[in-house]
Amino acid sequence: MELTEENLDLIRKLIRVDKKFKGNEDLFDDFFNETCRRTLPILETIDDNQLLEAYIRKIVSTAIVVVLKNMGRVRRSGQKFVSNNEFRFDFSKSRSIENKFGLKHINYNFIKIPQTPEDITIEKEMLQKVYDSIVIAHSTNVSKDYLTLFDLRYVKCKKQKEIAKEMNISQSQVSKRLFELMNIVRTTLQ
Repeated sequence: MELTEENLDLIRKLIRVDKKFKGNEDLFDDFFNETCRRTLPILETIDDNQLLEAYIRKIVSTAIVVVLKNMGRVRRSGQKFVSNNEFRFDFSKSRSIENKFGLKHINYNFIKIPQTPEDITIEKEMLQKVYDSIVIAHSTNVSKDYLTLFDLRYVKCKKQKEIAKEMNISQSQVSKRLFELMNIVRTTLQ
């Protein structure tokens, strides 16, 4: 399947409205080519135009970050990408460093890329897949009580020892069931 002229126009439009495009207009062709390369494989799988636009919007955002990273204009810092050109100060986040002249305060402010509605939709779809796989695993093996285990560990954030006490099983059984559950979810998401 090929990209239609309508899809190409949509890609161009989405690149131009992306926040990361501002100041990086000289890389438009790179953004465009990377987005097209990443979009081709999903064209056959999505029939709905709104869903396709949402996925292309996500692909555009990812492609722009990849190109900027490859060009050395951004770098990864923890879970975020930080511009190599910007360094802004924020007094709410600081770190103290002591040198031979005394105590110095260095402040950091990282670029925060807000979640788009498409990011939220994709996240919800993934969470629904995870939940569905847990329900199926629970229904096929009720004695292991995967739903309760999931609720105690990942919703209520209890430790294995607390879960073992509440479910009246050993801590090693909790660990083993959590590992089984993780493998079930992993195979579902692949």
